[in-house]
Amino acid sequence: MKFYAAAVSAEPFSHPNDLLTVREVVARTGVVPSALRFYEARGLITAERNRGNQRLYRRHMLRRIALVLAARRLGIPLADVAEIFTTLPVDVPPSHRDWVRVSRIWKRQLADQRRYLVNLERQLTACIGCGCLSMKLCDLLNPDDRLRARGQGPVRLHDASERDDPA
Repeated sequence: MKFYAAAVSAEPFSHPNDLLTVREVVARTGVVPSALRFYEARGLITAERNRGNQRLYRRHMLRRIALVLAARRLGIPLADVAEIFTTLPVDVPPSHRDWVRVSRIWKRQLADQRRYLVNLERQLTACIGCGCLSMKLCDLLNPDDRLRARGQGPVRLHDASERDDPA
């Protein structure tokens, strides 16, 4: 199988620790150079420098960048991604065991997010279907900011998500 993959690839067989230029990483990921510098400053990826002081990225950083992009699309904060990445090796590609551990954490976060979105959808559907904006029943209204003592944000939606949590 490896032989077939290498035979049909446009690139020669590559090693995860091969060094890629900024231009090559941009071409492979679609991420602009300023975003690479931003990710590097946040500890999400690392770069080495050549004699000309140009950034070079190990090929396995492509996987990290892909995960950063996926996490952003899913609404996972970059701070959370950075925290998880601190548990992964930087100088060598992460092992299968590393990725399994990370995926378990993110699966839990995504399940929580899914429950929250389902509750939000229910509330919006009920509100649109009702149309009354009842001061007593509507979970979206907060007359006189009475809910401020219960916390920040849409506390009723947060409460509903916690009630639906099977854990």
